Amino acid sequence: MSAVATERKRAKGSQRRPLTPNEIAPGVYVGNWQDAVSQRYGGVNPSDRRGPSMKRRSLGRQGPRVSAIGLGCMGMSQSYGVPDDAESMATLERAFELGVNFFDTADAYGPFTNEELLGRFLRGRRDDIVVATKCGFVPTSPGHPNAIDGSPEHIRAACEASLRRLGVRTIDLYYLHRIDPRVPIEESVRAMAELVRDGKVRHLGLSEVSPRTLRRAHAIHPITAVQSEYSLWTRGPEEGILPVCRELGIGFVPYSPLGRGALAGTVRSLEGLPEHDFRRNVSRFGPGNLERNLGLVDRLGDVARARGVTTAQLALAWVLARGEDIVPIPGTKRRTYLEENVAATEIELSPGDRARIEEAVPKGSAVGERTTPWGKALLDE
Repeated sequence: MSAVATERKRAKGSQRRPLTPNEIAPGVYVGNWQDAVSQRYGGVNPSDRRGPSMKRRSLGRQGPRVSAIGLGCMGMSQSYGVPDDAESMATLERAFELGVNFFDTADAYGPFTNEELLGRFLRGRRDDIVVATKCGFVPTSPGHPNAIDGSPEHIRAACEASLRRLGVRTIDLYYLHRIDPRVPIEESVRAMAELVRDGKVRHLGLSEVSPRTLRRAHAIHPITAVQSEYSLWTRGPEEGILPVCRELGIGFVPYSPLGRGALAGTVRSLEGLPEHDFRRNVSRFGPGNLERNLGLVDRLGDVARARGVTTAQLALAWVLARGEDIVPIPGTKRRTYLEENVAATEIELSPGDRARIEEAVPKGSAVGERTTPWGKALLDE
């Protein structure tokens, strides 16, 4: 049975509805999420708490049906604090229990260890999950890929290695992580298309790509999804890649929809961040800029409290409300944050809510670059 068929069968047979924000977070602000979720599901064994009717969305016109939000797995292995494989595995399992079926990784994460972690999780449940991974970075040390390679030879070798680490025969969605300026995009996509013809990959994607490059790629082989950073304080895609995705029928997958944790209100200073935390090198979190940006977060928090949800939930609800063709992949390695994020799929924003959110965090109001200088140099703009 195919992954799509299995997902539809599970969704149809499920009698449990998803948790609403007010069920999980009664009152003005969220209290103990774990207790609220346990109360909702009663004393059922965790291994049986599967398949609430999570909302589904299609990745583009010809892509798979996936949960309304996916799970970004990068932070489980690098960039944000110390890895904790036990809690990460528990988070993956909890996501599956709550109806999340779209999991995002890459060979560069770890490097390599993130795919291995996800591969262990996939055992026994492969047909129920849509797996996305990426190639194109050439990692040389943990968390610091220092080269890109979009050559056909590298793409083929990277795919074979990812298949082995994930323990699967086919990758559902295979992205080119960044565009290699030395290799015409047509050559890279032709190599990826060969993987589709060989049955090693089902769908193709691109990450952080310009509209012009996307059109060239899509002319060679249908692109199913584009992944870019997108959130209340990173809205560049609205004027560039997102309209082209919609024109071509391509799904849009925002990463960092919570502004690398800032829009969740969890980053108030750099003091508590580990020495090698990615955000220490991002000017948006730098001295002066962070304080100004926290003013935006505080105003968003005021709107969230009035609405009876968390700041993170409101920020995610805003992204989800931008269109049914958008599937954000907030990353976390903690079950608590995962459950909070999943509940955001049940929030319906009124026109008044949207206006208050836009007033709290106006377009273009965040100060500082959204990524590191090295990361900015790799963007296809």
